Amino acid sequence: MILYSTKNQHLKASLEEAVFRSLPPDNGLYMPEFIPKVSTEFLNKIENLTFNEIAFEVSKTLLSEDIPESDIRLIVERAFDFDAPIVPIEDKTYCLELFHGPSMAFKDFGARFMASLMSYFLVRSQKEIHILVATSGDTGGAVAQGFYNVPGINVTILYPSGKVSDIQEKQLTTLGGNVKALEVDGTFDDCQALVKQAFLDDELNQKYNLASANSINISRLIPQSFYYFRAYAQVKHVGLPVVFSVPSGNFGNLSAGLLAYRMGLPVSHFIATTNRNNVVPNYLDRGAYHPVPSVETISNAMDVGNPSNFVRMTRFFGDDWQQVKQDISGFWFDDEQTKTAMREVYDHTGYLMCPHTAVAYLGLKEYINLTKKEVAGVFLSTAHYAKFLNVVEDALGTNEVEIPTRLSDLLSKPKVATSISKHFGDFKAYLLS
Repeated sequence: MILYSTKNQHLKASLEEAVFRSLPPDNGLYMPEFIPKVSTEFLNKIENLTFNEIAFEVSKTLLSEDIPESDIRLIVERAFDFDAPIVPIEDKTYCLELFHGPSMAFKDFGARFMASLMSYFLVRSQKEIHILVATSGDTGGAVAQGFYNVPGINVTILYPSGKVSDIQEKQLTTLGGNVKALEVDGTFDDCQALVKQAFLDDELNQKYNLASANSINISRLIPQSFYYFRAYAQVKHVGLPVVFSVPSGNFGNLSAGLLAYRMGLPVSHFIATTNRNNVVPNYLDRGAYHPVPSVETISNAMDVGNPSNFVRMTRFFGDDWQQVKQDISGFWFDDEQTKTAMREVYDHTGYLMCPHTAVAYLGLKEYINLTKKEVAGVFLSTAHYAKFLNVVEDALGTNEVEIPTRLSDLLSKPKVATSISKHFGDFKAYLLS
């Protein structure tokens, strides 16, 4: 696979270079130069395949020029021991549950595949790397779980003190081994600044092979395409056009769906659903993209005013707005609408949704109401509701929401984290020691 920078198509990289570099030198994003199609035979039998069998076929289609098929199979098997099931919620309306991985968030798919792929390249090259990650919650937990005890990789996670939930903090600080947690006396922006400065520091780069595990790495985008294929396999029998509603913040999730679409997945339409951070729905409506500072909402993982992956989303359509809006509709909803949807779906069906999931549900319903089309509608659930317990209990008017054992057990584990200031000198000293 050859990849190019979205800022300069002549600036190219191999898959291995793109995985470890994350971003091109010009700070664009890596995009595949050529997107191959999956076979008709694969799509004809997809409903009979497991998630891992689907992941292998898609990976093989994309990566077989870089990695032998036998190794691709091992990479997939090492990454995934969990599924992406759909749950029927209402007539012809399905929820794609992406929270069955170890950190109970959709980011497990990207983080674990990335760790497995990096490990393959590192074993081949006999190198070691040190990954630095700044997190406001779920990214750190997924990276911690995904890279835990992976040979050749050490991980340092920086998180803002007092600004993540108890469960999220325990996901960051209870693993040990090759995963270290730093509790920073500052904000998420301070954590991010420390990481960026470390990548620019000559002394640190002479001592370590530093790498990033952020969400714009192409090796986190590729595996997110797998669950779109898996969802299609589970609704194929319905015999209706398939529509996906995607709760969107940085737009990596939707970009992964578009990758699957360009590989030949039969998708009728995509819905980009956001909270009040609605720059992309506005773009889809008016044709002009105007990033703005983000505003705080209860669906906080989607509080993004300048989505990093926006350029990927439009690049799949040659940056042609008319082409984009043919395949993607955009809607946005505020906190009150989100809480109302959470409450009404629970009252009518007994199904619990996190606020991000509820936003996606609302987008699907809005699309169906406006178009009057009969479709198999799939909305994505990006995290388990218990990770947003306070919001869920407030929306439902109860404090008796059950927490899964996998999360509640974390609360009794001892936190192990090193407290540091937001000053780079302290962070550098810690790394050098």
